[in-house]
Amino acid sequence: MTDQTPIARESMEYDVVIVGGGPSGLSAAIRLKQIDPEIQVVVLEKGSEIGAHILSGAVLDPSGLDRLIPDWRDRGAPIQTEVTDDNFYVLGEAGEVRVPNWPMPPLMNNHGNYIVSMGNVCRWLAEQAEALGVEIFPGMAASQIVWDGDRVKGVVAGEMGLEADGTPGPQYEPGMELHGKYVFIAEGVRGSLAKEIIARLDLSKGHCPQKFGLGMKEIWEVSPEKFQKGRVVHTMGWPLGSNAGGGSFIYHFENNQVLVGFVVHLNYENPYLYPYAEFQRFKHHPMVADLLEGGKRVAYGARAISEGGWQSIPELSFAGGVLLGCSAGLVNVPRIKGNHNAMISGIEAAEAAAAALKEGREGDRLDAYDAAVRGGEIAKDLKKVRNVKPIWSKLGLWPSLALGGFDMWVANLTGWNPLGTWKHGKTDAQATGKAKKFKPIDYPKPDGKLSFDRLTNVAFSFTNHEESQPCHLRLKDPSVPISVNLPVYAEPAQRYCPAGVYEVLETPEGPKFQINFQNCVHCKTCDIKDPSQNIVWTTPQGADGPNYPNM
Repeated sequence: MTDQTPIARESMEYDVVIVGGGPSGLSAAIRLKQIDPEIQVVVLEKGSEIGAHILSGAVLDPSGLDRLIPDWRDRGAPIQTEVTDDNFYVLGEAGEVRVPNWPMPPLMNNHGNYIVSMGNVCRWLAEQAEALGVEIFPGMAASQIVWDGDRVKGVVAGEMGLEADGTPGPQYEPGMELHGKYVFIAEGVRGSLAKEIIARLDLSKGHCPQKFGLGMKEIWEVSPEKFQKGRVVHTMGWPLGSNAGGGSFIYHFENNQVLVGFVVHLNYENPYLYPYAEFQRFKHHPMVADLLEGGKRVAYGARAISEGGWQSIPELSFAGGVLLGCSAGLVNVPRIKGNHNAMISGIEAAEAAAAALKEGREGDRLDAYDAAVRGGEIAKDLKKVRNVKPIWSKLGLWPSLALGGFDMWVANLTGWNPLGTWKHGKTDAQATGKAKKFKPIDYPKPDGKLSFDRLTNVAFSFTNHEESQPCHLRLKDPSVPISVNLPVYAEPAQRYCPAGVYEVLETPEGPKFQINFQNCVHCKTCDIKDPSQNIVWTTPQGADGPNYPNM
C-alpha cells in the first residue's frame, strides 16, 4: 500500500496455522490431527491447488512417509516406481565414464527408494489431511507476518485486487488475518516470510550462510523401447566443467515418461554463465540425446534448492512458530534428497506443538522441535554428508569426490566425520565475480527438438500472473540494475533467471531494465543470486504462478 492507513481485516483463530502445502506442511497437519483430532489446523497454499507449485526430482526415500502413514501402500499412495537400476557417470563432451557403485557409501544407494511426482504425492497427502479434518485453502498466498512484538502471531492471506501501483482497485479484497497459537512456516526454499523471520530474529547467527542451487526440470515422453522403468542416472562434469558445480538427474518414471533435471550450484563466479543454456546444451550429449531423440517434452519448471546442509540450518523455533522443510534447509545434497527430511520435520514440529497445546501453552518457543531435529533422524542424515558441498565449493569436483567420499564413508561406519566441519564462506550473491575478469560464453542456439528457448519452455510450466497487479519482484533501488549491475557484472539477471523474466533493452535513451514478471516460475534464484541483493521476491496475489500438473 502506498499510504499508511491501517487496513481493517477480519481474523480467524486456529491452534496451528501452516503456511505451505508441501510435504513438510502437510505432514505436520496430518500428524497434529493424528495426535489430537480436536486441534484446529489450517494449511494455506499459494498455488491454485495443492501440488501446483511443487517441483522436485524426485527419488523419494520413504522413511518419512513410513513414519507418518505406515500403511501408505494400502491407501493407494501414488508411489509405485521402485528404483531398479542406479547409475553414476562423469561426462565429457563426447563420451562418459561410469563410476562403479561399490566405492559409494551405502547412504548413496537408492535401493528401496521410489521415483515419484512429489506434486501428486502432495495431492494425495492433502486428501489424507482433509479426511482427518484439516482445513486447506489453496490460492491463498500468505503475504505478511502478523507480529505481536517479536512473536509471530499469524499471517495475512488472500489479499487481492491491488492495482499496479499498489493501491486498492475496484475489486480489492483485503484478505484475512489467520492467527495461530503456533505458526508453521513451510514455504519451501527462500520463502518470503521465512526470510523476514530469519532476518528480524537473527536466527542464522552462529550458523553458516545458506547455500543454494538452481534446479531445472523437464518431463519427456520417450520411445517405449528406450524407456526402462525404475532406472536412475546421475551425472557430473560436462557441460559445466570448471565454470560451476552441479550435475544432472535422469529418472525413468512411468508411462514412458522420463524426468530430466539439471542443477547448477549458485556460488559460481562467472556472471556470463547461463544456467538454463547449460541445461539445454546438456541434452545434446550423445548419451542423453540418444534417449530423448524421437520423444517430446511435455512439462518444464525450475526451483531453487537449499544446499547449505548441516552447517547452514538456522535456529528452527522462535516465539510463536517454527521453520519446516526447505524453509529450514534440510536437503541432503549428495543424495539429492530432501522430501524425507521435510516430512520428518513436519512430524517433529507437530509432536512438539501438540505437547505444548496439551500443557496449555501458546506463542512460546517450541525448543523440543529444535532438539528433535538436531538430535534425531534428520541430524543423522545430514551430519554424515556435511563436508561434501564446502569441499566442492573450495576445491572442485574431483577433490570433492575423493575427500568428500572418504569423509562420508568414515561417518557412515563410525558416526564421526574425520574432516570435522568445513565452513561455507560467502553467500552465493557475494560469490559473483566482476565481468571484467571473464569472457562471455558462446552458447549454441536451441534446435527446437532437444533444446528450446526459455520462453517456449516457460509455456510448458503453465505459469500465469494477472498483469494488472503490482510486480511481485521488487527492486530496493530501481537504478541499481543499470547503474551498478550492468557495468560491473554485465547484469547477470538476464542469464541466471530460468524463465526470461529479466531483460536489458536498448532504447534511444540508453539501456533499460525490464521485468517480465508474468513469466516468473517462483524459483527465487533472483532473490538469491543478484550480486547487489537488490531484488526482493514477494508473493503475487491469489493462485498466480506455475501450474505444474505432475512435477
